[in-house]
Amino acid sequence: MTEPDAQVELPLLSSPRLDTLLVDANETITLLLKALAANNDPIAIDAERASGFRYGQRAYLIQIAVKDKGIYLFDPTPEYATELLGELKSRINSTPWIIHAASQDLPCLNELGLYPTAIFDTELGGRILGLPKVSLGTMTADYLGLTLAKEHSAVDWSTRPLPAEWLNYAALDVDVLFDLWDAIAEELQSKDKYEIALAEFDHLTIPQLKSEKLERWRSVTGIHEIKDQRQLTIVKFLWEARENLAKEKDVAPGRLIPDGSIIAAVKANPLSRSELASLRSFTGRASRTYIDEWWNALHKGQTAINLVELRPKATGLPNHRNWANKFPLANARFLWTRKLLSELSTAISIPIENLIAPDTVKAICFEPPELTEQSLTGFLDSRGVRKWQIALLLGLLMKSLAETTPPVTEEATA
Repeated sequence: MTEPDAQVELPLLSSPRLDTLLVDANETITLLLKALAANNDPIAIDAERASGFRYGQRAYLIQIAVKDKGIYLFDPTPEYATELLGELKSRINSTPWIIHAASQDLPCLNELGLYPTAIFDTELGGRILGLPKVSLGTMTADYLGLTLAKEHSAVDWSTRPLPAEWLNYAALDVDVLFDLWDAIAEELQSKDKYEIALAEFDHLTIPQLKSEKLERWRSVTGIHEIKDQRQLTIVKFLWEARENLAKEKDVAPGRLIPDGSIIAAVKANPLSRSELASLRSFTGRASRTYIDEWWNALHKGQTAINLVELRPKATGLPNHRNWANKFPLANARFLWTRKLLSELSTAISIPIENLIAPDTVKAICFEPPELTEQSLTGFLDSRGVRKWQIALLLGLLMKSLAETTPPVTEEATA
């Protein structure tokens, strides 16, 4: 990796170096299929979503770069795109992908039936190298000596037609990935981390089934200010009304009314539709347009018989912030293990979260398995810990789980 001089302005990559084509008809899909058929290298791929504008996280543009051939920008939203995508799937899925921050884009790509058999993730590669910053722009500057134009990073990608300058911006995100991966791969090999990276990339290809979060309404920003069961119930009804309307209108919920408006309405406790409409703190684009929906929801919450619990029902492990008082031995194990992991992380320049998932650390500290290599290995394997991680951490965990008397204090791990 080159170390750019902070005083020198890096050249701006303002347009893609490969030819770019918008795939929007049978003729253009044929060109992309031909390019993929003649290709023996990994493809570079990216996706653009409309987060903050539309409901959900689906893709509104897919960028596919074929090395030395071109960049193909595919719009998956029209009806005809379903048939075109069907022709693409087998070729794209059977070709290795170079991608940046796969965990962000894989869900929306999987939704379209795109599942890679092999991945090279430049962002994850940067994390394994211990880089302090792993954004595409930062890594492109550090490794390629180029500045990426990023002025359209927060636009509404559901806009149609997409402006030419937006398409140009989107193409840049895959244009640099071939060179960036070459540089990352070289450094991973030089630091004996290439096999670790490949193992982590391979893990990315396994579909991750996430259980839906229970009581999502409790994630409303500012809900900690609400201490009363009745008021919490009103929050729930307002959140559900907003969620249902957002789905119906295909709009990001916060664009209808922000979380702050929900909390403000609950605190004000208006007793009529007109009183709600008169609240200056009740803002948002749809705060008055759909005033009937908001008032009906608020009124239902005010009159509901069954109130929600003040605190969410406990699932899984107790909150580790309470361990010091309620589970001191588990807390001691957790603090000591975290300290040893931090030291190892620093020594090998891999973030702790890439060594082992935080939830796995908590689980093994709260109720450790039998302290034998076989039992501990089985526990880790059952939680999806990779072989390289187990080999690296087994001795450390055996040590930390056995050496926690007397209890370690928070100060000792600072």
